[in-house]
Amino acid sequence: MSIETGRRGALSNALCAKPAIRRFLIAALVHGSTFALAAGTAHAKDNPLLEAVGSPEGLTLKASLRSRIEAIDGQFRPNIAQDDFMLSLKTTVFAEYDTGPVRFGGELWDARTYFQKTNSSAGTSEVNAMELVQAYVGLDLDDLGDGSRATAKAGRFTLDIGSRRLVARQSFRNTTNAYTGAYLDWNSKAGDRLVLLWSMPQIRLPEDADGIRHDRVEWDQETTDLQLFGGSLTKAGVFGKGTLEIYGYRLFERDSGSRQTRNRRLFTPGIRLSRKPANGAFDYDLEGAYQFGETRSSTATTDLTDLDVSAYFLHAEIGKTFDGPLKPRISVHFDEASGDGPSARTFNRFDNLFGARRFEFGPTSLYGPVGRANLSSPGVRLDVKPDKRLDASLMYRALWLDEATDSFSSTGVRDRNGDTGRFAGHQVEGRVRYWIIPDLLRVDTGAAWLAKGRFLTEAPNAPATGDTHYGYLDLAIEI
Repeated sequence: MSIETGRRGALSNALCAKPAIRRFLIAALVHGSTFALAAGTAHAKDNPLLEAVGSPEGLTLKASLRSRIEAIDGQFRPNIAQDDFMLSLKTTVFAEYDTGPVRFGGELWDARTYFQKTNSSAGTSEVNAMELVQAYVGLDLDDLGDGSRATAKAGRFTLDIGSRRLVARQSFRNTTNAYTGAYLDWNSKAGDRLVLLWSMPQIRLPEDADGIRHDRVEWDQETTDLQLFGGSLTKAGVFGKGTLEIYGYRLFERDSGSRQTRNRRLFTPGIRLSRKPANGAFDYDLEGAYQFGETRSSTATTDLTDLDVSAYFLHAEIGKTFDGPLKPRISVHFDEASGDGPSARTFNRFDNLFGARRFEFGPTSLYGPVGRANLSSPGVRLDVKPDKRLDASLMYRALWLDEATDSFSSTGVRDRNGDTGRFAGHQVEGRVRYWIIPDLLRVDTGAAWLAKGRFLTEAPNAPATGDTHYGYLDLAIEI
């Protein structure tokens, strides 16, 4: 028997032995066939929602429906289903009426999941049924005399700031971060930007396992017991076509009568220097933030000790886009985020606040072992974008812990004595996206492999499940 034949047989046997992967492949076939049939008869329209209501002047209507099937085996989290399969649906409807200069807007976000196991990792990041994530009044000031313009909003809203590493509206995740409060967004003619924010981040509900499993509808909560405020100033034209961003965010959190917290009182100043990718040119993205203040190590009612915080994260990325039909971009990355050390008087684990991570660390949802906490990780990435309809990426990362006694990144695996070292393993992940019908129907599929290192196999609470394999298939309609 040839080596190649042996490999094929081993792969076939592995797939047959993995229930979650087998269910994923079957569902993918049905899933893809159904949407392919729809794509064969669908036609992109300017906006059928607006046409249905007579296209009144000043009204914007948008809607989207995304269905996702995904499967995981070789679970890396302790005490979670070893393999799992999930169908998730995300439906959004956005409406805005512009009276000039005042706008009134709202967005309904419905996120539900089906078929996952009772001990699944699915939680509030996947389920948030029938939630009005946006309901705001906006004011536009389009001509401030020097070519600059500004927008102010008050109410419920979603928001991206800067790199989206600390404040973001999620796109891959089934649910999103949203905020209640007010913000000002000023932009100059030269491309400078100033964002000032005060908000109460919405607490997604329900949080209990039964409510999540049954997609129970419960209004998300905002409270002055959880506040996020601060600002970001971006200067354009730095080092030619680069930008320089300086920011600072304050997170205030305290216990309430119905909710126990870690009483975080964090201040996170940071700086970012970046240049966007362009054909035939080098680009870069350098960002660092330091975090200080006070927090408690747990949410237990008996934990009354405030610890001094000293934490940080760093991101360094340099890439180049080459000419050619595929427009390939090759980039090298390094990410470092502090972990909590053994001292009982300080807390050193970086808090990611309300940032996104899929664009940097791979798929989340049922997967997502890597995040901006207790991490030291170099990597290399290849992106291709041959045309407006197709893009793809492939990335490799080596994974280490910053602090051997803290849990590794987003896995929950921990060795309090630090006896199993700092090497967590290797991650390879990739994705392909294609507009089946431009601006109407899009497919997004990807996979990830976590080859576990010594820490993820030998730490005291590490599950004995072998390497982690994950795959997903998204089909999305946008109107």
